[in-house]
Amino acid sequence: MGLLNNKVAVITGGGRGIGKATAQQYCNEGATVIIAEYSDKLGKQTADELGCYYFKTNVSDEESVNSLFTYVKETFNGIDILVNNAGLLLDSTLKKMTTDNYDAVIKVNQKGVYLCGRAAAIMMLEKGSGVILNASSVVAENGNFGQTNYVASKTSVIGMTKVWSRELGPKGIRVNAVSPGFIETKMTSGMPKNIIEMMRTKIPAKRWGQPIDVANVYTFLASDEASYITGIVLNVDGGVVV
Repeated sequence: MGLLNNKVAVITGGGRGIGKATAQQYCNEGATVIIAEYSDKLGKQTADELGCYYFKTNVSDEESVNSLFTYVKETFNGIDILVNNAGLLLDSTLKKMTTDNYDAVIKVNQKGVYLCGRAAAIMMLEKGSGVILNASSVVAENGNFGQTNYVASKTSVIGMTKVWSRELGPKGIRVNAVSPGFIETKMTSGMPKNIIEMMRTKIPAKRWGQPIDVANVYTFLASDEASYITGIVLNVDGGVVV
């Protein structure tokens, strides 16, 4: 019997990396999974591969998000789990950062979490239960060179998580954040090898994390085994933040 049997889960940015690994774990644990992905190619490929559903979504656009959750309600009669995983990186130093790049990251990483979280919460409140899991990052605690926009967005996610856990907890809805550290994905594979190795030496566990390491945490926090856990920020970072 799977940990997520008979649960309906929406995973934003589920077409690759941590989102895809989480979608696969959720499917393995018995959940009905809807991948909310901006890329048609990635969304369709992943849905076909895993045997789940795909809905094209721009998480920074309110109309697109409302269409997603209307589809979920009409097709699956509600939602049990939301994983706010979609994210965008547009790094540069403060001096070189453009306002357009700052706004673009905030729209996806912060506004997208808000829009999807609100839409999911409205549906969850109707039945008095649900789980919202938000993707933050360890850089929200320590900062990171060249990531003013990204750090600002991920710090905001932690704040929203704590507010929502207080507002929604009495209504039977749990809200937690997960903060990955250095995770090996296609996004990071293009980094220079010397930088990858340098970063690895800073990790007490002496290895980069894998998407499955984060997916396992998302699976536990979504399950009834974590029924008394809400309002936390859980680092999945091999000991980087202590």
